[in-house]
Amino acid sequence: MTTDILAYGEAMVEFNQRQHDARMYLQGFGGDTSNFCIAAARQGARSGYISALGNDHFGQKLRDLWLAEQVDASHVASDPHAATGVYFVSHDQDGHHFDYLRAGSAASRYASAQLPLAAIAAAKVLHLSGISLAISESACDAGLAAMAHARKHGVRTSLDTNLRLKLWPLERAREKMREAFALCDVCLPSWDDVSALTGLDDRDAIVDALLSYGIGLVAFKLGAEGCYVATAGERRLVPAYGVEAVDATGAGDCFGGAFIARLTAGDDPFHAARYANVCAALSTTGYGAVAPIPRAAQVEEILGSN
Repeated sequence: MTTDILAYGEAMVEFNQRQHDARMYLQGFGGDTSNFCIAAARQGARSGYISALGNDHFGQKLRDLWLAEQVDASHVASDPHAATGVYFVSHDQDGHHFDYLRAGSAASRYASAQLPLAAIAAAKVLHLSGISLAISESACDAGLAAMAHARKHGVRTSLDTNLRLKLWPLERAREKMREAFALCDVCLPSWDDVSALTGLDDRDAIVDALLSYGIGLVAFKLGAEGCYVATAGERRLVPAYGVEAVDATGAGDCFGGAFIARLTAGDDPFHAARYANVCAALSTTGYGAVAPIPRAAQVEEILGSN
């Protein structure tokens, strides 16, 4: 069966601090593009993942997760010479903070020669993020090659800006993200990321800059304000859905997976953004990047009552 949405990047095992006891961490899963795939799958899309894992216990736990979530992991390689990445989330009055153990991880050793070119050409959407490109030079080359191959075969490309300056310096990030923007059909930026990448601080100026690369659709994630959806012909703010948030880990990834899933199902961008806003909001009402991601029935119940 053909996969509708393929994502490329790094999945990781997560340890998320429980606020009632700072010494206790809840084990979960993360990695922005893996979160994206699971969010898309929970909304009914056929999604699959392209990456590499260590041949270790944590790698097997991620494979078990994808199997349970009906995410196709047949294009995830096992590297016997590297480990699966791990990260920790801690919480304080300033929000949530991330610490990573990912240097030299299996995913960071991924190379262009490993890409499943036939699967990419057969998909409807290929998704990746700034992190997919930042973890190593070889992973960056593979991500850009995957985007170029997808576009050559008429496959829509989706890009989340997700900028992590701990992974690469800003000048390299700007250079490589410009290459990615030129290969992108749907861009999912967040404010801090894209303002740093473009040097701009005006919402419409940022959208103008992104559209100038030939990007056809921008879904600008604005947190509590909602999402600013823009095409060459129309721009509209889609309001956020209000909830009592306890942990925003992975909310942007959840938005992206839901948004692309709904676009692939045939929704117009504005309805897809409304759906994705609700989905992302619900994902902040529990702890961790994956466990609180809602399923389609939960989102549709709220949309139907509003």
